[in-house]
Amino acid sequence: MPPYLPKRGRLENRTPPRPAAPQDASATASLVLLERVRAGDTVALNRLMDRYLPRLSRWASGRLPRWARDLSDTDDLVQDTLIRSVANLEHFEARGDGALQAYLRGAVMNRIRDEIRRKRRTPALGPLDSTIASDGHSPLETAIGSEALAKYDRALERLDAETREAVIARIEMGCSYAEIAESMGKPSADAARMTVSRALVRLAEEMRHG
Repeated sequence: MPPYLPKRGRLENRTPPRPAAPQDASATASLVLLERVRAGDTVALNRLMDRYLPRLSRWASGRLPRWARDLSDTDDLVQDTLIRSVANLEHFEARGDGALQAYLRGAVMNRIRDEIRRKRRTPALGPLDSTIASDGHSPLETAIGSEALAKYDRALERLDAETREAVIARIEMGCSYAEIAESMGKPSADAARMTVSRALVRLAEEMRHG
């Protein structure tokens, strides 16, 4: 698979250009792009990377503990993970809307865990600065508290896959309803809005009963 070059221009498709045609949601859905990537379409590869890099960077920035940030920039960490993951997409089996986003998010989460373990094994190179907070909380954990975050994570695990991805896309990734419609195969932003509304109700119920 050809490499993704976000900072040095886009890769060109080697097939002859065709007249532009109107596109609908189904033509730009992530799974459609995935099939094009598997067929060697570099334009689709660039679009897929551009779609997921910003949202997964926003998600990772909330999950990566502050003390681990000096190890690698969050955007670089996510970009490197996506490049590695996209190279193995021929082994990915799509199972429903939102499956690709969940797969890529899982890859980023595994990388974050690896970075945290590696950072903990790395000795400090200089004296500790007493003005720097020593806790290992992530921004998300700091914002809502450790107990609430643990409750939230447990509730997420009890949700079905589509409901869970809708919650994460809206709350943690900050996706617009149009972006959620694209990634989850919804016909419109309004349909995505309804999906998110129902998902948040289910999340609240699980957190209340959990």
